[in-house]
Amino acid sequence: MRDSRYDILFEPTKIGPLTAKNRFYQVPHCNGGGYRDPSAAAEMRKIKSEGGWGVIFTEQCEMHHTSEITPFIELRLWDDNDIPQLRKMSERMKEHGALAGIQLAYSGINGPNLYSKEVPMAPSALPIRTFTNDPVQARALTKRDIRDLRRWFVNAAKRSKEAGFDLINLYGAHGFGIFQHFLSRATNQRTDEYGGSLENRARFSQEVIADIRDAVGDTMAIALRVSLDETIGELGFSNAELRDYVEMNKDLPDLWDLAQGTWEDCSGPSRFKAEGAQQELVRGIHELTDKPIVGVGRFTSPDVMAKQVRSGVLDFIGCARPSIADPFMPKKIEEGRIEDIRECIGCNICITGDMTMSISRCTQNPTFMEEWRKGWHPEKMNPKGDSDNVLVVGSGPAGLEAAWALCRRGYQVAVAESRTEIGGRVTRECKLPGLSEWGRVVDYRQYQLSQRSDVDIFLDSKLSADDIMEFGFENVAIATGATWRRDGVARQHVVPMPMSSDAKVYTPDDLMDGDIPEGKVIVFDDDHYYMGGVMAELLAKNGADVTLITPAAYVSDWTRNTLEQVAIHPRLVEAGVDIVLNRGITKVAADHVVSNCVYTQYTQKFDADAVVIVAGLEENNELYEALMEREGEWEDAGIKSVKLIGDANAPGPIAWATYAGHRYARELDSEDIGDDLPFRREITAVAVD
Repeated sequence: MRDSRYDILFEPTKIGPLTAKNRFYQVPHCNGGGYRDPSAAAEMRKIKSEGGWGVIFTEQCEMHHTSEITPFIELRLWDDNDIPQLRKMSERMKEHGALAGIQLAYSGINGPNLYSKEVPMAPSALPIRTFTNDPVQARALTKRDIRDLRRWFVNAAKRSKEAGFDLINLYGAHGFGIFQHFLSRATNQRTDEYGGSLENRARFSQEVIADIRDAVGDTMAIALRVSLDETIGELGFSNAELRDYVEMNKDLPDLWDLAQGTWEDCSGPSRFKAEGAQQELVRGIHELTDKPIVGVGRFTSPDVMAKQVRSGVLDFIGCARPSIADPFMPKKIEEGRIEDIRECIGCNICITGDMTMSISRCTQNPTFMEEWRKGWHPEKMNPKGDSDNVLVVGSGPAGLEAAWALCRRGYQVAVAESRTEIGGRVTRECKLPGLSEWGRVVDYRQYQLSQRSDVDIFLDSKLSADDIMEFGFENVAIATGATWRRDGVARQHVVPMPMSSDAKVYTPDDLMDGDIPEGKVIVFDDDHYYMGGVMAELLAKNGADVTLITPAAYVSDWTRNTLEQVAIHPRLVEAGVDIVLNRGITKVAADHVVSNCVYTQYTQKFDADAVVIVAGLEENNELYEALMEREGEWEDAGIKSVKLIGDANAPGPIAWATYAGHRYARELDSEDIGDDLPFRREITAVAVD
């Protein structure tokens, strides 16, 4: 039964001519599927409708071929041929009473047009701004171009209506939308009636919204997503100017969608952004308009959500990442099951799907984007197979997720953990600087398993192959994790690097065990995800003189895909870490390392009292290998299967481990599919000549 404190979140709320059934609003978010995987994206949105969201939006939808962001994969609405796949999505969104919204995007200065080969257009002639620094420049829109662009928006709005959408979101935030480009003095340097004063810079948005209203009448609502603050000083669109813009145009859209000026600021990871981080930028804006406001802030707490509405800051609780981590969050709050919410940990692994042009993942919700491809439902499991019980060895993210999914299928599960606490790598890593919220991966599963009578967890239980052979479990999942390598094997070194026997060499495991070196410490990062930067930060906080050396051109290079890199580098500089890029390490001596330039091989010596090697990981698969050697004895021992999962099989991010655990549980006792694909996919139809 719902807690009355949260009643306000379930009040029907008007958006122009429409009424949302509650205040839960899934703001537009990408998913790596876009036009390539429309059914996967549609089913993912449908699950959110089932989960109780009142408003559900697509990701950004390119509304004209003259502005596209290849290689990134979003939706497209270039002509009528795109309508059927979008109609499928809108129908799925509305199956359980949600309003269906589409975000129309004209990327302007962010659209290199690598596929369409059209010349990009923007308010002013400036180089294209993309994550890949494409060597392309946009030309300034002429007044005739602006008239064309207005017509293209009208065409897209009409197609959106035909595709069955209720709301249109006009994208003008995160630096990605043409509306922000017109509003910002940084990208609008025009001297005509579309540039200069705020009144002039607002003209384009006023005209487009008026045009769309005339085209679609009162059957659709229009939301305008605008930047809260570009955070680039007087040159940009500041929070003060936003407030002037809202006051000047208080009745312009049916809803104001307010988001931070850059994607990195708006969707910053939990390491750098707390829940509700944008509240102060939004506070007071409602005094300037009577139209409803939606804002974001990685909201996971219903208390925080209710306070946002009760205090008059927001009318709708905007969620992207939390709606991915738990599509059923609204329903769980409504049913009084807030302890069952899978809270977003803010790791931003979901964003990497968009950044790497691949199907997205979620650390907390391994069913994300597998709803159609594999038929996985986040709250429902497939029935139990022929066997009855499973032993899971290891209680890290793979083991815990496997146990949680297996017991829901109906298996009796035992979890054996060699340490005195569960959680594996997550329990260790969440104690590192900035990673505390990652502990939710363990907290959620630990609580859920504690409520089950069909799961037993045994701590301080290191098992041998003999032990397992004697137990009589039908199925055994080995989730024993991995260990950081001390020998430097990773990308620069495919064999152990030369190291003096007198050198003091540490790994992240040593530091997580509390063995933290002092003095002048070199951190060698050949992993390139978060761990190298975190180790450097930890050492600096403990008073060490830290130099981080990496062969990459960026600190924690892969975190550019999680929007963390731009925050990690300054954090380390502020901590006093000396950063050395584009250099490897060729030798570790007792009191120094020899570093080589990755381009010229020129070497340089760096003094060091100790070296922390953040390189590859080695699978802890000895137990698995021992069991496989005795496969001939399994039948007598009652064993039907032994499976290696998670980091013990192949180390990767935590999301890879939870996915592996979930997949194991789903597929246990399933029919052998042979060489068939283990997922569904869509193939482009061949055109008839």
